[in-house]
Amino acid sequence: MSVGLVAQRRMRFYTKTAASRLPRHAAYTGNVPPLIKTVIFDLGNVVIPFDIHRGYAALQPYCRHSPAEIASLVRATGIVPQFDAGQMSPQDFVRRFSEALGLDIGYQRFCELWNGIFLPGEIVPESLLAALHRRYRLLALSNTNAIHFATVRKKYPILKHFDDCVLSFEVGAAKPDPRIYQAALARAGCSPNECFFTDDVPSYVEAAKRAGMEAVQFESVPQLEQAMEALGIDWR
Repeated sequence: MSVGLVAQRRMRFYTKTAASRLPRHAAYTGNVPPLIKTVIFDLGNVVIPFDIHRGYAALQPYCRHSPAEIASLVRATGIVPQFDAGQMSPQDFVRRFSEALGLDIGYQRFCELWNGIFLPGEIVPESLLAALHRRYRLLALSNTNAIHFATVRKKYPILKHFDDCVLSFEVGAAKPDPRIYQAALARAGCSPNECFFTDDVPSYVEAAKRAGMEAVQFESVPQLEQAMEALGIDWR
């Protein structure tokens, strides 16, 4: 058999294999999608719902500032990004937060109020996560802190479907810092282009793409399902 004939047969085989990985309704265009092995989700407002303004409103009765003023004063201190990046203890965070607002409140009560940001239920349905977990390695990649995540673990049993959680306060870096994406890739156990990531924040999605991942901004569950299907991710 000639070398040219062997090459032609191999090309037909690879083309057929690539086409078989596409959704059944999609036509093969010659652009082979990556074979995804790990699916990575942001948590807040992708898997679990939260509203940070609920936290500011809950603290308002304990100081002389409006919720909008609380948000502005806390933002000016820069302590939330530092806390999310694991650069201070929960006790130091609460102390500095209280000092910035003139709060006269104990540590436990502060945590109760600050954790009021989390809403019941989930955004991405548990059935979808469970189905994905049966076929892929499933990771969470979240900017969060020790106070919030302790509540998330208790409040959302849906986390049981994740193989691992890559958390900013444990890694020591928060999205869009490249270090947290490298930490996620290390735990994914596969190549960057074999990872799919979704997040509701555009800059975090772009950072994932720079790290070599397949990534899309989360807008809705139907939109997410369409994006996954386009990459050959099968959960049905």
